[in-house]
This record gives sequence, C-alpha cells and structure tokens, in this order.
Amino acid sequence: MPLYQAAIKAIKESGAIVKMSADDIFSAIEDHCKDGVDFITVHCGVTRSAIARLKEQGRITDVVSRGGAFTVGWILHNEQENPLYQYYNRLLEIAHRYDVTLSLGDGMRPGCLADATDHAQVEELLILGELVQRAWKAGVQVMVEGPGHIPLNQIETNVKLQKSICKGAPFYVLGPLVTDIGAGYDHITGAIGGAIAAMYGADSSATLHLPNTSPCRMLKTSAKVLLLPVSRAMLPILPRASKAPWIGISKWRTPAKHWIGKHRQN
Repeated sequence: MPLYQAAIKAIKESGAIVKMSADDIFSAIEDHCKDGVDFITVHCGVTRSAIARLKEQGRITDVVSRGGAFTVGWILHNEQENPLYQYYNRLLEIAHRYDVTLSLGDGMRPGCLADATDHAQVEELLILGELVQRAWKAGVQVMVEGPGHIPLNQIETNVKLQKSICKGAPFYVLGPLVTDIGAGYDHITGAIGGAIAAMYGADSSATLHLPNTSPCRMLKTSAKVLLLPVSRAMLPILPRASKAPWIGISKWRTPAKHWIGKHRQN
C-alpha cells in the first residue's frame, strides 16, 4: 500500500497526512514498483462523487478502509479530487513501465451488514468499472477489491454486479464477512462468505487475523470444509461461475474442484 508510505512521510515532514502532495503519492508508488512488487493496492475509486453519495445516504460505520479514510480526509481537507483518479493516466504509465498489476481498492466497502450495497459502495464500483477498462487499454493488468461485511443474501448480487460492471475483471473479496459479531473469528465468518462468493464467481478471498501461520491454516481448512457441501449442492452453477480467461483463483478452490470431480464420478 504505497499510500501508507506517503502518509508516514507527510506526518514526519509536515505533521499531517492531509498535507501530502500528489507528487508524494506517486513518488511512493514508483518507489514500491522499483523495489519489485508484483501488485499495489490503490484507492482510485474514492472520489468526490463517492463522498457525496456517502454524505447523502449516511452510514452506521462510515469509512472503515484505512486507505479509503486517508483518501477521504485528504479530499475533504484540500477540497480537491483524489490524485489517483484525477491523474490515473500517470498511475497507468508507472504500472505499465514496471509491469505491476493494479489492485483497485474498495475504499467505500461496508463495515457492517446494515451498510452493505449502499449508494457509496455502488458509486465507487461504477468508477472502478471505468478504470478497469482504461487500464486494459493501457496494457495494465488489474483486479478489483470487493466488499467486506455483506449479508448472506447479498453475496450473489455483489459478485454478479461486480462481474457485470467490471467486465469480468478478477474479483478479490475481503471475506466477505457475513456477520458483525465475529471479531477475531474471521477464519470462520470469512470462510463462509468466501465459499459462497466463490460459488458465484469471485476469484480470491482474504481475511484479517493475527499475523502467524496458525490462523492461515484454520482459514484454509474452514474454507475447504465449507466449500465442499455448498459446491455439491450447486454443481450446475460452478462451471459458469468464472469466464475470464486469465483469472487467478485462490489456492483453496483447486482441491475443492478436485473433490467435486470425484463426486461426479461417483
């Protein structure tokens, strides 16, 4: 996340994140690319129009994305458009030069079930759909980060909406988390949401937990266990779930497909 590096520099030199310049942001991005990273997360879809939608509708948890919150604060303080959106061509030029994939961050993702699929989230997604196509035209690979807290009955809608608006671009969902009362148990709530999202065509899932290998193993095992019964019940859907030719799928979907093949033979 190059924005974090730019934010730290702004605090040290100017005393506040909102005092970083557009050049500071792009300098941090180029530094990361020079260092050899394969992809960077950039919150290009957090724009003045998305903030206006947020203000109009209101939310319980407002902006829970750290990068999204930094960007919102910068826009409101400076009364200017998000530099990553305004100068998107500059970002594409850097990404193309260093062969770096852009992960278009979900800065307006919902932080609780009551905020899911609201105006701000959808407004950002519409912007990201535009930016996906601009990236492809510039020869830059791109993936789209997806929402966090989503009720079970809205996961299908969110995946299909993203796939339609973003023309099949890889969809990287943050869980999704299907409850607001599972703090510290993302390996369970995220596995539930991730299994269902994968069934409808999401391409990768991520959750937040303590930084050691044990939760990662639990997440992988939970996802496998949950995906198998869901997949067996929905076998006719899976072959149609993902049609983009170069989508990378999360590792735990591979053994699940292997299991499904065995069940078909039986």
